Amino acid sequence: MTADAQRRRTVMQILLLSAGFFVLVAISVSSVLLVNKAREDNARVVHTVEAEGQIANLLLEVRRAESATRAYLLSSAPQFLDEYQAAAARILPALDQLEKLTQDNPAQVANAAKLRKAVEQRLSEFARGVDRIKNSDVATAVTVLRDGTSTSAVETIASVGRDMRNEEDRLFRERTETADRTQKLASSVTIAGSAMVLALAFGSVLLVRQSSRARDQAEARMRDANLNLEATVDERTADLREANDEIQRFAYIVSHDLRSPLVNIMGFTSELEELGGDIFRRIGGLTQVATGGPPPAGEIVLEGADKQLSADFAEALGFIKSSIAKMDRLISAILNLTREGRREFVPVKIDTRELIEAIVSTLAHQATEAQAEIHVEPLPNIISDRLALEQIFSNLIDNGIKYLKSGVPGEIRIRGRTKLGYAIFEISDNGRGIDPKDHQRIFDLFRRAGTQDKPGQGIGLAHVRALVRRLGGTMSVSSELNTGSTFTITLPIAWNASNRNADR
Repeated sequence: MTADAQRRRTVMQILLLSAGFFVLVAISVSSVLLVNKAREDNARVVHTVEAEGQIANLLLEVRRAESATRAYLLSSAPQFLDEYQAAAARILPALDQLEKLTQDNPAQVANAAKLRKAVEQRLSEFARGVDRIKNSDVATAVTVLRDGTSTSAVETIASVGRDMRNEEDRLFRERTETADRTQKLASSVTIAGSAMVLALAFGSVLLVRQSSRARDQAEARMRDANLNLEATVDERTADLREANDEIQRFAYIVSHDLRSPLVNIMGFTSELEELGGDIFRRIGGLTQVATGGPPPAGEIVLEGADKQLSADFAEALGFIKSSIAKMDRLISAILNLTREGRREFVPVKIDTRELIEAIVSTLAHQATEAQAEIHVEPLPNIISDRLALEQIFSNLIDNGIKYLKSGVPGEIRIRGRTKLGYAIFEISDNGRGIDPKDHQRIFDLFRRAGTQDKPGQGIGLAHVRALVRRLGGTMSVSSELNTGSTFTITLPIAWNASNRNADR
């Protein structure tokens, strides 16, 4: 597959996924809106049904009150009076509920007002008739009720009730039709959206199948390439390993061969120092005889130019001896590095806190002289090379003691934690600190930073970082001048010797 074809397929997949996402969003939003609309339409239909039921209930209560009143008139039986009173008590609350249900319709509000007036008038007529019966004035009660059947209140109640039912019937038809349309629209949107999703899914399946075939072909080509690559990598690795061994052997031979002439230089320098003493004693004696004095019997005291020449000679010899000593230390360091590079690491289970406390005990004298306190916090145990860990932590703790600020009580803290299969150790101090521009410089071989007022060859931190890398870890420093330093070392909790020994 060409790069352009792969790019086009990727673009198509992105477009299909985007289209599917937007379709799903549109369907979801439309469904929510239509469901809410259908719920509102159904609520209006139910509201209309409730209003119609309330109208019928009100008119029924009015008829019950009228029937109970007539029965009480004819029989004067107390149970009909109770029925009248119960019915009359339910009429006004029913009327209030009807007004509440129809308050959203101005026409129904006007009808409800007319109905209330007629109902109150009719209730007043019922009350007068019942009152006459209670006073044994049956003739007057009959007259009141007979005249009341033809009053405007009865006609108004019947007429307004009919108008209100007709209005609610009209609203019921309209709202039912609206609810049906909303339901149909929701169904149509759902069906159309589902069809679009199925079409997009079908297209995605086709693209995925094409991508799978292309991926299988690419994997086959990659397997072939990997076979060649593995062979090439093995060959290059063998070459690198041989070159690395050769470099280590060369460094060992060079440093070993340099030591022989250095020993000769050191010996001849000592002889030259003794010879210089003899020469200047001879010069002093000859000078004293030349001035007419007796031959020197004891130690000769040089004067003038001879004295200055002797001082210059001693100073030159001192420079030569100090340079020889420095060269000897550097050669020893190189030999140590080459020996360490050839050593096979052996992973063992290590109680890290116990190991560091043993290191601290060996450095207790230096810490006391530097007025420094060393705090060892709980540390995770790991599987690694013990000697390498001892060299790593010994060097860092020793540097922490060595580079404290004068006049300030030192504090060195070692702490650790675990994260994702690694142990993270931090060695921090409150010493003189390191300039940020020197953070990488201090890890270079034979490179040092800051004031050079302490002995050292600039090898320690380079050696520490090399050991950390061989153990499969990383090392970094965080520091500012005069604010102390924190060295962070990350090591595998369970190190496998095959990880690094084969690659050194």
